[in-house]
Amino acid sequence: MSFIRFLTGGTGYAAPTAPGNPPDLAQETEAVRNIVQRLQALPVDRARLMAGMAYVLARAANADFDISAVETAAMEFELAGAGLDQAQAALVVEMAKFQAIATGETSDYLVTREFTERSTPEQRRALLRACYHIAAADNSISAMEISTIDEITSELGITHDEAAPIRAEFADKISARLGFGSGH
Repeated sequence: MSFIRFLTGGTGYAAPTAPGNPPDLAQETEAVRNIVQRLQALPVDRARLMAGMAYVLARAANADFDISAVETAAMEFELAGAGLDQAQAALVVEMAKFQAIATGETSDYLVTREFTERSTPEQRRALLRACYHIAAADNSISAMEISTIDEITSELGITHDEAAPIRAEFADKISARLGFGSGH
């Protein structure tokens, strides 16, 4: 849970180091620090909710073991729509992507369960819709993505009947990829 601990001002966050130093590393570091300060200024409950949301979105994006640029942009869009500014959203998305790839199945259930405990039913349905949006970012939703979204749906405590209208919004993307539609 170091990602959530980081966003809420806890200890234990160690930034990954990259080989080589770009010429403007000091400026980039200062920019990141400014964003982190703004994130840490969020109320703890709000920061935890944003962190959980970002992680679950990254989980949906990584269902096919690849988080594309279009999925990344869609994740940033969803977080900006949830109240983060563009710079905060970009940083949180990059951190969530790293965590989802690095910890994978180890954290998936735990983070989703924590989001479920801290969120309202409306926020959970909005997150489910956002997961579909992320999966459909490339105009198709694969069977692997559907499987992951079904797991997320269950972990969010959303029933099949509650999820059906949301899934129906993306039916053309699902059927096109699985070969059931007349489209592609």
